[in-house]
Amino acid sequence: MTLTRSLAGITLAAGILALAPLATATAAEATAAKSWGPYYATGSKAKVSGSLIAAAKSDRSRPAPYVKVTGKVTSLNHTSSTCGWALFRVSYFDAANKPHLAYRNYRTCSYGAKKTFAFTIKNVGEVELKVCSERKATKPSLTCQYAGSWKTLYAYYQ
Repeated sequence: MTLTRSLAGITLAAGILALAPLATATAAEATAAKSWGPYYATGSKAKVSGSLIAAAKSDRSRPAPYVKVTGKVTSLNHTSSTCGWALFRVSYFDAANKPHLAYRNYRTCSYGAKKTFAFTIKNVGEVELKVCSERKATKPSLTCQYAGSWKTLYAYYQ
């Protein structure tokens, strides 16, 4: 009886050790950084590029447990009164599974200077980006926010 238990224990341990690299590889693939960009504003007056990491998930029909976005926005306009903007629109779900929108805006007003940014949001359904170049202000204009289309960087169903 003890010999049978010992053999069963050794077999189980060998099976776990054999499958461990497979599980690690799968998790590493799912959380690998995905590069995006560069994306340009109209007239190529601003540029944004970066990477996105989406946490591994067991159910493809559910939102990602978290998404981390990092990148740089660069103003390509020689006028200091004009800024390059990176606008992000993130749809996420709360504990009751109700959808919400979150916005993140990053700007730089110095020609060629790169402003780095990073943010992480939980229970993410979609991450979208828009790049604008416009006059210096504390927040992007309504034209920048609502004219044109958003570029999808991540969608949980893809």
